Amino acid sequence: MFLPINQKDLKKLGINQLDIIFVTGDCYIDSPYCGVALLGKYLYKNGFTVGIVSQPRLDTDEDIMKLGTPRLFWGVTAGSVDSMVANYTPLRKKRKEDDFTPGGINNKRPDRATIAYVNLIKRYDRFKKPIIIGGIEASLRRVAHYDYWDDKIRKSILFDSKADILVYGMGEITLLELTKRLANNEDFRDIRGICYIDKTPKEDFILLPSFDEVSSDKDRFIDMFNLFYENNDPITAKGLCQKHIDRFLIHNPPQRILTQKELDEIYELEFEHDIPPELKKLGKVKALDTIKFSITINRGCYGECNFCAITVHQGATVVSRSKRSIINEIKKISKLKNFDGIIRDIGGPTANMYEIECTKKLKSGKCKDKRCLFPNPCKSLKIDHSPLISLLEEIRRVPSIKKAFVASGIRYDMVLNDKENGGRYLEDLIVHHTSGQLKIAPEHIDPNLLRLMGKPPLSDLKRFIEDFYKICRKNRLKYFLTYYFIAAHPGCGTKEMEKLKNYISENIRIKPEQVQIFTPLPSTYSSVVYWTEKDPFTGEKVFVEKDLRKKKLQKEIITV
Repeated sequence: MFLPINQKDLKKLGINQLDIIFVTGDCYIDSPYCGVALLGKYLYKNGFTVGIVSQPRLDTDEDIMKLGTPRLFWGVTAGSVDSMVANYTPLRKKRKEDDFTPGGINNKRPDRATIAYVNLIKRYDRFKKPIIIGGIEASLRRVAHYDYWDDKIRKSILFDSKADILVYGMGEITLLELTKRLANNEDFRDIRGICYIDKTPKEDFILLPSFDEVSSDKDRFIDMFNLFYENNDPITAKGLCQKHIDRFLIHNPPQRILTQKELDEIYELEFEHDIPPELKKLGKVKALDTIKFSITINRGCYGECNFCAITVHQGATVVSRSKRSIINEIKKISKLKNFDGIIRDIGGPTANMYEIECTKKLKSGKCKDKRCLFPNPCKSLKIDHSPLISLLEEIRRVPSIKKAFVASGIRYDMVLNDKENGGRYLEDLIVHHTSGQLKIAPEHIDPNLLRLMGKPPLSDLKRFIEDFYKICRKNRLKYFLTYYFIAAHPGCGTKEMEKLKNYISENIRIKPEQVQIFTPLPSTYSSVVYWTEKDPFTGEKVFVEKDLRKKKLQKEIITV
């Protein structure tokens, strides 16, 4: 069943007024990879009616009001990607394509979509129902943050959008509790995983440096971000407050981590793995090619790469689905129309963190003085790929599956650190779960840059390359590695790119094609370095290339 998207759907279901209407910058794909679909089905299972308005036009009320006004609230998201990232390249040029828009043309998602959609609702909803914002755009912009496209510090998106409540992170538990409270006219302000605005700060919450302070003082911005980042673990985090002019952002502690049973139940909801027929008429949605036949096996990532937003959004604790749940989903997918026997991805934020987590962290929370993998894997993190090996073996035994690829990235430092099962996992991965090439993301080879990125050392890359080709020779496979590199990350100049070029030429002997220019994503440590030109951990000065032409030249050093 698709969630209703028009009046015809409402009549068919006998619904006069929906409880909740979600508004999204993506085309509605009924898949667990689509946030509004997953949350919508979850709320529907728990007794609430939900409809979806996808990519509404801003110059009319025809789209935004086609389902009427919700009984409880509007839920607004920019979509699966921050709208500014979706709309612009790292060189700030308008993107021509959008994989989440029918027809693939980037002409449906507005800039700062969360703000645009909230304003649209406020213009036309005469009943003034509450507006809740969420998704990755809202989640990463929930406190004062550096914005690359404005090149300045922006307020919390809750203030800029004038929405009522912000749900951050993976919001199933939070949104369900919030929906129940609103339905019963109960106070919601103690719910974990939300932000709201108040006239006064909250007692016992940490008072962050104010918006005015962090806008004018880069050292205070670093102080603020350190406090914000340190309070992202559900077990150890305290609530936060931040003054914006004459009011306060109230940032409740993060929601607890889902149990495996809860994660299974969410991914076992019924999905069509397709887009509604009415939207299909508008053109092909390219993202569906990948996500339609892909499986999420875990959530969260303790890799904590400084340029990546996953930790702030999904959390640094990994929760894995049960083998039974994953196999059942694969069997369901195998019965879908046009299934060709190939699973496009068995993965997650990182593909080889399945069933690997620190028991100390699960009990006492994330360590504040060290990371799980950087600069080296922590001894408390018992890296063991055997559960993942077992899962992949069982997937291969499903009769309808010809091939199940692992397209999500892997941490090769974890493979190397698993002395007992790492080699066996890598061999299984190469022989059974790649299409002839394996993607890895060393990002660079310069030691100072790797430190600023939070990536493993060059020595790990060298060992992994040796192990990969040794396994290929053993199995008589002419497979190869594909490398992802970043240009113009803070700390990187032409000298570092020339160094990378020479290393690639002498040791890897390829012409890399997967090279991206660094984008400072909101609420990441790398964006902090980009804005302040300081190392937030040492206070040392860091070179940052901000000239767009020179950024492009950095990339061309190794691609042209």
